[in-house]
Amino acid sequence: MAGAWHAAGQVWPAFALVAGLLLVGVVAEEDGLFAAAGGLLARVPGGTRTSYLLSLALVACVTAVLNLDTSVFFLTPVLVHLARSRGIAEAPFLYGAVFMSNAASLFLPGSNLTNLIVLHGHDGSGALFLSRMWPAAIASVVATTLVLVAVFRRELAAPASRGTTPMQARLGIGGVAVGVVTALVLVLPSPALPVLAAGAAAVLTARVERERIAAAIDLRVLLGLFVAAVALGAVGRWWRGPARLLDRFGRIGTAAAGAVAALCVNNLPAAVLLTPSPPAHPRALLLGLNLGPNLAVTGSLSAFLWLRVARGLGADPSVRAYSRIGAVLVPVSLAAAVAALWLVAPGRL
Repeated sequence: MAGAWHAAGQVWPAFALVAGLLLVGVVAEEDGLFAAAGGLLARVPGGTRTSYLLSLALVACVTAVLNLDTSVFFLTPVLVHLARSRGIAEAPFLYGAVFMSNAASLFLPGSNLTNLIVLHGHDGSGALFLSRMWPAAIASVVATTLVLVAVFRRELAAPASRGTTPMQARLGIGGVAVGVVTALVLVLPSPALPVLAAGAAAVLTARVERERIAAAIDLRVLLGLFVAAVALGAVGRWWRGPARLLDRFGRIGTAAAGAVAALCVNNLPAAVLLTPSPPAHPRALLLGLNLGPNLAVTGSLSAFLWLRVARGLGADPSVRAYSRIGAVLVPVSLAAAVAALWLVAPGRL
């Protein structure tokens, strides 16, 4: 029982933070911020490849600030509609939304729940986290971009039609809330409750409908993952075999083990299972837990959200195609991230 309580104490701040970020994302979407960004991208001069690169950059920025689940939920429709409005293939944009969301989730603690779980108990603000992880984060984003452009080179070679008139965003509560939570994540060492409070205040002030909130925050999925994470965390504290085995690995082995564990039991429960105590190589573990899920949809909550949203749009997401692309993407992005962190700041890996 004590192990379960300790595991719950490690996990709940991460879930509270992501709930707050998702709430802010709901208000930002209601204000039209995401749709307006997509509309502006459709108007940018240049070909299909230019639109694609800018779209990936938008996904990376939203992921870094508002969490990868927020990015997947709100930007997948934006990118798919962008492709449709320009009369170009939607597959690069559909898969780019989810793959880049995972790849860009190394910038800030709130970018991915696993960041908060693995580094639970570590003192330091989001700015400190960024100062230590930026080489790996940039490397994973660049590597992911290059692989996706190569994989979809034929689709991206097609000419684009003239963009549609962009939607107008309202500079209201959503924009203010985004600025507030960004500052909280960067400055506070424990921003979970303040961010959750900011998100709750934003949806209440904006009077967002309950149905809209429920669509963005699937409590059944979040509670299911929370229970699974606490259960595996309790097992990890009672039987420390996985953690002890992980500590015997070097940096590269730790990153690989994190990726495998994420694919087997999802990266959130895997993070708790492997960290009953601070791991020997926490940042290497984060690389595996964050980038490994790009190999299969079982690896992360973001992939489940992506499938649900994509099917709701009438798109045709393929689990097989996801893994086929990921089989190339994960080794390349993981190797790039490990190499970048090792070359720029070897003591931080």
